[in-house]
Amino acid sequence: MIELSLPRHSRSIDCGSFRCACIEADMTLTDTISSNRRSILKGLAAAAMAPLASPAMAAEALSPAPAGSAADIAMDKAYWADVKRLYAVTPDIVNFENGYWGIMAEPVRREFIRQSDMINFQNAYYARQRVGADFEAVRAKVAEAVGAAPEEIALTRGATEALQLLIGGYNRLKPGDAVLYADLDYDSMQYAMNSLKARRGVDVVKFDIPEPATRQAVLDAYARAIEANPKARLLLLTHVSHRTGFVMPVAEIARMAKARGIDTIVDAAHSWGQIDFHVNDLESDFVGFNLHKWIGAPLGVGFLYIRKDRLAAIDRAMGDEDFAETDIRSRVHTGTVNFATVLSVPAAVALHQQIGAAAKQARLRYLRDYWVSRARGFRDIEILTPDEVGSYGAITSFRLAGRTGKADNEAIVAKLRDNHKIMTVRRAGVAKGQCIRVTPALFTDEADLDRLVEALAVVTGTKTG
Repeated sequence: MIELSLPRHSRSIDCGSFRCACIEADMTLTDTISSNRRSILKGLAAAAMAPLASPAMAAEALSPAPAGSAADIAMDKAYWADVKRLYAVTPDIVNFENGYWGIMAEPVRREFIRQSDMINFQNAYYARQRVGADFEAVRAKVAEAVGAAPEEIALTRGATEALQLLIGGYNRLKPGDAVLYADLDYDSMQYAMNSLKARRGVDVVKFDIPEPATRQAVLDAYARAIEANPKARLLLLTHVSHRTGFVMPVAEIARMAKARGIDTIVDAAHSWGQIDFHVNDLESDFVGFNLHKWIGAPLGVGFLYIRKDRLAAIDRAMGDEDFAETDIRSRVHTGTVNFATVLSVPAAVALHQQIGAAAKQARLRYLRDYWVSRARGFRDIEILTPDEVGSYGAITSFRLAGRTGKADNEAIVAKLRDNHKIMTVRRAGVAKGQCIRVTPALFTDEADLDRLVEALAVVTGTKTG
């Protein structure tokens, strides 16, 4: 704890569950100014508290999960109503575009504000004296939660940055080699793979995931791509597609690739927190993660993973010399980051762990099944994400038969938004045509989904509006 030198006339008070100091206002000021000054200084003094949140603080408002299996918990309306109360969400629209990033639960949002106040109050004094140790504590917390060693992860500003560093820094390519990726991979990751043609002199091969996708059809597609490209040395894999929500059998594909001398880089931007797994389950040496999607940290934080014995395969970021070449942190160099965002990560992880990864996965799949099982029978609707166990999470995309273009799908999104107050998003890049993505969240309930189903019945022409 940093010792602050407070002006005279200060006294100790109880600020919630914490002890902090407030400063008596000069009694010669007007009552209004005095009141404002006391409020400001109370906040500033409170901001000087220790920066990292405890798990109890992060999830203070949530009741313990009920007994039973994850599937039983997923359908417990009282428990999820309690979870929903942790989120302050606009009533103006029903949000089914939660794949963009995750809304912070209120305990996390309050922690982010507290940390922002602390950073603003202490400024460079904090940054020069304490930030290194505090960031290391965050890194250790994230590593423990994902099942890695701290020296195997480095914090980034998101999965995009993490994956760009992994793809751009991968140094095991030589001219004439090939790199592979699929149509369902994220756009900016496709750009990064394409850039390797100029940077490394390799051939870049793109192939399509079959539709409708099934686990076996996807495995066969990757097997064909690997077989057809004997010079392939690097394969991009996406754990959960941001386009359709399909959950790739990453471990099986990674083993298939490794048997042919091909390294894999896994995009786990959408999976950790939506799907219950640890990093070793992916069987890939290089992975990029988000913390501001399904873990619910403030916007602008993620991390990369490099298995400790593979660090040499990724170049230092722009020749970084702040850290030793043997330190994974030398693979990331972004300059000054939002300290408060990083310091709020433990609160988000604590809430994620209190709810439980298995329970979250089961709940999100339950919500998805709730609307998909009813919408599948609607006129001309094509559900792109299969019902196959293990092949989906929260996200599912659909299109209407024959309506595969941008204008068609934007019109459907607009009807859902303007006529039914339901937020969805158009997704491009799927080989057989554009689609609309629906993504519930932990604060979604059955009434929200009933509204979606009713709207889809009208939009598809199954029911008159």
